[in-house]
Amino acid sequence: MNASRTARERVRAELTGEIKDVARRQLAAEGASGLSLRAVARELGMVSSAIYRYFPSRDDLLTALITEAFDAVGEAAEAADASCPKDRHLDRWMAVCRAFRTWALAHPHEYALIHGTPVPGYIAPQETAVAAARDGVVLATILRDAQEAGALTPRLTGFPPTPESFVPDADRLRETLFAPFPDDVILAALMAWTQLYGAISFELFGMYHNVLETPADTFDHTALTQAHLLGLTRD
Repeated sequence: MNASRTARERVRAELTGEIKDVARRQLAAEGASGLSLRAVARELGMVSSAIYRYFPSRDDLLTALITEAFDAVGEAAEAADASCPKDRHLDRWMAVCRAFRTWALAHPHEYALIHGTPVPGYIAPQETAVAAARDGVVLATILRDAQEAGALTPRLTGFPPTPESFVPDADRLRETLFAPFPDDVILAALMAWTQLYGAISFELFGMYHNVLETPADTFDHTALTQAHLLGLTRD
Protein backbone atom coordinates (compact mmCIF):
# COMPACT_ATOMS: atom_id res chain seq x y z
CA MET A 1 0.00 0.00 0.00
CA ASN A 2 2.76 2.43 0.92
CA ALA A 3 4.77 1.53 -2.20
CA SER A 4 1.69 2.14 -4.37
CA ARG A 5 1.07 5.51 -2.77
CA THR A 6 4.72 6.49 -3.26
CA ALA A 7 4.52 5.53 -6.92
CA ARG A 8 1.41 7.68 -7.39
CA GLU A 9 3.14 10.58 -5.70
CA ARG A 10 6.16 10.12 -7.95
CA VAL A 11 4.03 10.12 -11.09
CA ARG A 12 2.18 13.20 -9.88
CA ALA A 13 5.45 15.02 -9.16
CA GLU A 14 6.81 14.13 -12.61
CA LEU A 15 3.69 15.35 -14.40
CA THR A 16 3.60 18.51 -12.29
CA GLY A 17 7.18 19.17 -13.41
CA GLU A 18 6.24 18.59 -17.05
CA ILE A 19 3.32 21.01 -16.74
CA LYS A 20 5.63 23.71 -15.38
CA ASP A 21 8.22 23.03 -18.10
CA VAL A 22 5.59 23.51 -20.82
CA ALA A 23 4.32 26.61 -19.03
CA ARG A 24 7.82 28.10 -19.06
CA ARG A 25 8.02 27.53 -22.81
CA GLN A 26 4.71 29.35 -23.11
CA LEU A 27 6.17 32.23 -21.10
CA ALA A 28 9.01 32.45 -23.60
CA ALA A 29 6.68 32.37 -26.60
CA GLU A 30 3.60 34.25 -25.40
CA GLY A 31 4.55 36.06 -22.20
CA ALA A 32 2.89 35.59 -18.84
CA SER A 33 -0.41 37.13 -19.97
CA GLY A 34 -0.66 34.46 -22.69
CA LEU A 35 -0.26 31.52 -20.32
CA SER A 36 -3.15 29.07 -20.81
CA LEU A 37 -3.88 25.87 -18.91
CA ARG A 38 -5.79 24.51 -21.89
CA ALA A 39 -2.83 25.13 -24.19
CA VAL A 40 -0.49 23.43 -21.71
CA ALA A 41 -2.85 20.45 -21.54
CA ARG A 42 -2.97 20.20 -25.35
CA GLU A 43 0.81 20.17 -25.62
CA LEU A 44 1.01 17.39 -23.05
CA GLY A 45 -1.76 15.39 -24.68
CA MET A 46 -4.01 15.73 -21.64
CA VAL A 47 -7.72 16.40 -21.65
CA SER A 48 -8.21 19.94 -20.41
CA SER A 49 -10.16 18.83 -17.33
CA ALA A 50 -7.25 16.68 -16.12
CA ILE A 51 -4.79 19.56 -15.73
CA TYR A 52 -7.08 21.23 -13.20
CA ARG A 53 -6.35 18.40 -10.79
CA TYR A 54 -2.77 19.70 -10.69
CA PHE A 55 -3.38 23.43 -10.96
CA PRO A 56 -6.98 24.55 -10.30
CA SER A 57 -6.45 27.82 -12.18
CA ARG A 58 -3.98 29.72 -14.32
CA ASP A 59 -3.14 31.85 -11.28
CA ASP A 60 -2.18 28.74 -9.30
CA LEU A 61 0.23 27.77 -12.07
CA LEU A 62 1.61 31.31 -12.20
CA THR A 63 2.13 31.26 -8.44
CA ALA A 64 4.09 28.01 -8.71
CA LEU A 65 6.29 29.43 -11.48
CA ILE A 66 6.83 32.71 -9.62
CA THR A 67 7.73 30.93 -6.38
CA GLU A 68 10.21 28.68 -8.17
CA ALA A 69 11.79 31.66 -9.92
CA PHE A 70 12.24 33.55 -6.65
CA ASP A 71 13.64 30.41 -5.05
CA ALA A 72 16.08 29.97 -7.92
CA VAL A 73 17.39 33.52 -7.52
CA GLY A 74 17.63 32.97 -3.77
CA GLU A 75 19.52 29.71 -4.22
CA ALA A 76 21.94 31.36 -6.65
CA ALA A 77 22.54 34.19 -4.17
CA GLU A 78 23.03 31.81 -1.25
CA ALA A 79 25.46 29.67 -3.22
CA ALA A 80 27.46 32.72 -4.31
CA ASP A 81 27.61 33.98 -0.74
CA ALA A 82 28.69 30.58 0.58
CA SER A 83 31.53 30.45 -1.97
CA CYS A 84 33.32 33.33 -0.22
CA PRO A 85 34.96 33.43 3.22
CA LYS A 86 32.52 34.85 5.75
CA ASP A 87 34.86 37.68 6.75
CA ARG A 88 35.31 38.88 3.14
CA HIS A 89 32.20 41.03 3.16
CA LEU A 90 32.82 43.00 -0.01
CA ASP A 91 33.72 39.82 -1.92
CA ARG A 92 30.48 38.27 -0.71
CA TRP A 93 28.48 41.31 -1.80
CA MET A 94 30.01 41.32 -5.27
CA ALA A 95 29.60 37.57 -5.71
CA VAL A 96 25.93 37.79 -4.82
CA CYS A 97 25.28 40.79 -7.08
CA ARG A 98 26.95 39.00 -9.98
CA ALA A 99 24.87 35.91 -9.24
CA PHE A 100 21.70 37.99 -9.62
CA ARG A 101 22.79 39.17 -13.05
CA THR A 102 24.05 35.76 -14.19
CA TRP A 103 20.79 34.09 -13.24
CA ALA A 104 18.72 36.78 -14.95
CA LEU A 105 20.64 36.55 -18.21
CA ALA A 106 20.35 32.76 -18.18
CA HIS A 107 16.60 32.85 -17.38
CA PRO A 108 15.24 36.01 -19.01
CA HIS A 109 11.61 34.89 -19.15
CA GLU A 110 11.52 33.78 -15.53
CA TYR A 111 13.20 37.06 -14.57
CA ALA A 112 10.57 38.97 -16.53
CA LEU A 113 7.88 37.04 -14.68
CA ILE A 114 9.08 38.22 -11.27
CA HIS A 115 10.61 41.61 -12.12
CA GLY A 116 8.91 42.62 -15.34
CA THR A 117 5.45 43.89 -16.26
CA PRO A 118 2.77 42.69 -13.81
CA VAL A 119 0.40 40.08 -15.20
CA PRO A 120 -3.05 41.70 -15.70
CA GLY A 121 -5.53 40.42 -13.13
CA TYR A 122 -2.98 38.44 -11.15
CA ILE A 123 -2.21 39.23 -7.52
CA ALA A 124 0.58 37.22 -5.94
CA PRO A 125 -0.58 35.48 -2.76
CA GLN A 126 1.23 35.79 0.54
CA GLU A 127 2.76 32.34 0.05
CA THR A 128 5.24 33.82 -2.43
CA ALA A 129 6.66 36.25 0.15
CA VAL A 130 9.22 33.93 1.73
CA ALA A 131 10.72 32.96 -1.62
CA ALA A 132 10.66 36.58 -2.80
CA ALA A 133 12.68 37.69 0.23
CA ARG A 134 15.51 35.16 -0.07
CA ASP A 135 17.83 37.34 -2.15
CA GLY A 136 17.24 40.34 0.11
CA VAL A 137 17.96 38.22 3.16
CA VAL A 138 21.37 37.32 1.72
CA LEU A 139 22.34 40.97 1.15
CA ALA A 140 21.04 42.00 4.57
CA THR A 141 23.00 39.18 6.21
CA ILE A 142 26.22 40.40 4.58
CA LEU A 143 25.61 43.89 5.96
CA ARG A 144 24.79 42.56 9.43
CA ASP A 145 27.91 40.39 9.45
CA ALA A 146 30.02 43.38 8.46
CA GLN A 147 28.40 45.48 11.16
CA GLU A 148 29.08 42.86 13.82
CA ALA A 149 32.70 42.62 12.66
CA GLY A 150 33.14 46.40 12.86
CA ALA A 151 33.71 46.50 9.11
CA LEU A 152 30.75 48.63 8.05
CA THR A 153 31.20 52.41 7.78
CA PRO A 154 28.29 53.91 5.81
CA ARG A 155 29.17 57.00 3.74
CA LEU A 156 25.84 58.79 3.89
CA THR A 157 26.95 62.15 5.29
CA GLY A 158 25.56 64.96 3.17
CA PHE A 159 22.71 62.89 1.79
CA PRO A 160 19.18 64.33 1.95
CA PRO A 161 17.48 63.48 5.25
CA THR A 162 15.43 60.31 5.38
CA PRO A 163 11.73 61.12 4.84
CA GLU A 164 9.61 61.00 7.97
CA SER A 165 7.17 58.78 6.12
CA PHE A 166 9.86 56.09 5.91
CA VAL A 167 10.17 55.77 9.70
CA PRO A 168 7.37 53.19 10.15
CA ASP A 169 8.76 51.21 7.21
CA ALA A 170 12.20 51.22 8.82
CA ASP A 171 10.71 50.13 12.15
CA ARG A 172 9.02 47.19 10.45
CA LEU A 173 12.16 46.20 8.53
CA ARG A 174 14.24 46.33 11.72
CA GLU A 175 12.05 43.57 13.09
CA THR A 176 13.13 41.24 10.29
CA LEU A 177 16.12 42.01 8.07
CA PHE A 178 17.80 45.13 9.42
CA ALA A 179 17.79 44.85 13.21
CA PRO A 180 21.02 46.78 13.98
CA PHE A 181 20.68 49.62 11.47
CA PRO A 182 19.41 53.21 11.64
CA ASP A 183 16.78 54.46 9.23
CA ASP A 184 19.20 56.01 6.72
CA VAL A 185 21.21 52.80 6.33
CA ILE A 186 18.05 50.75 5.84
CA LEU A 187 16.89 53.15 3.15
CA ALA A 188 20.33 53.06 1.49
CA ALA A 189 20.18 49.25 1.46
CA LEU A 190 16.78 49.36 -0.24
CA MET A 191 18.13 51.87 -2.75
CA ALA A 192 21.04 49.54 -3.49
CA TRP A 193 18.68 46.59 -4.03
CA THR A 194 16.58 48.73 -6.37
CA GLN A 195 19.64 50.01 -8.25
CA LEU A 196 21.03 46.53 -8.80
CA TYR A 197 17.83 45.07 -10.16
CA GLY A 198 17.17 48.22 -12.14
CA ALA A 199 20.52 47.82 -13.89
CA ILE A 200 19.73 44.17 -14.65
CA SER A 201 16.31 45.10 -16.02
CA PHE A 202 17.77 47.84 -18.23
CA GLU A 203 20.23 45.35 -19.69
CA LEU A 204 17.78 42.49 -20.08
CA PHE A 205 14.93 44.53 -21.55
CA GLY A 206 17.11 46.32 -24.09
CA MET A 207 17.33 49.75 -22.48
CA TYR A 208 21.12 49.69 -22.76
CA HIS A 209 21.05 48.85 -26.47
CA ASN A 210 23.34 51.30 -28.33
CA VAL A 211 24.20 52.78 -24.94
CA LEU A 212 26.62 50.35 -23.29
CA GLU A 213 29.17 48.11 -24.96
CA THR A 214 30.22 46.32 -21.78
CA PRO A 215 27.22 46.15 -19.42
CA ALA A 216 28.97 43.63 -17.18
CA ASP A 217 31.65 46.19 -16.28
CA THR A 218 29.03 48.86 -15.67
CA PHE A 219 27.05 46.49 -13.48
CA ASP A 220 30.15 45.69 -11.42
CA HIS A 221 30.78 49.41 -10.98
CA THR A 222 27.17 49.90 -9.89
CA ALA A 223 27.45 47.11 -7.32
CA LEU A 224 30.77 48.47 -6.02
CA THR A 225 29.38 51.99 -5.76
CA GLN A 226 26.41 50.81 -3.73
CA ALA A 227 28.74 48.79 -1.50
CA HIS A 228 30.92 51.85 -1.01
CA LEU A 229 27.97 53.99 0.03
CA LEU A 230 26.83 51.35 2.48
CA GLY A 231 30.32 51.18 3.94
CA LEU A 232 31.59 47.86 2.64
CA THR A 233 35.25 48.14 1.71
CA ARG A 234 37.98 45.74 0.67
CA ASP A 235 38.65 43.55 3.70
